[in-house]
Amino acid sequence: MPKVNRVLETSLYVADLDLSQAFYERVFGFGVMLRDHRMCALDVPGRQALLLFKLGASVTPSETPYGLIPPHDGHGRQHLCFSIDSADLDEWQAHLEAVGVAIESRLEWATGGSSLYFRDPDDHSIEVGTAGLWPNDPGR
Repeated sequence: MPKVNRVLETSLYVADLDLSQAFYERVFGFGVMLRDHRMCALDVPGRQALLLFKLGASVTPSETPYGLIPPHDGHGRQHLCFSIDSADLDEWQAHLEAVGVAIESRLEWATGGSSLYFRDPDDHSIEVGTAGLWPNDPGR
């Protein structure tokens, strides 16, 4: 079996690309790597990318100088989790409160990890979680 190293990118589909880009820059400090009329690629530490796609803007193939990107789209509330250090959990809680983001839930998992859940402008469920949420977490 060929090996997979990590998740390189993940995506969310958003109603207002400007509003969502501003949210992820303000809350996480992610920088913009690429931006056009249909999407914004944000730099997530650890050689990862968060792609924000404007709803309905990628339902046809996208031609690029490098080749054709197949169509895709998503609807409804989606979920993603960013890994954080255990020592930073309380700092994250204070940061979210300071930037006006309501914390929906804080969980202390039986496996030893902790999570904070909150919503982005499109009502997606966003989580920051410490090591210990999953048995394959190398920080556990």
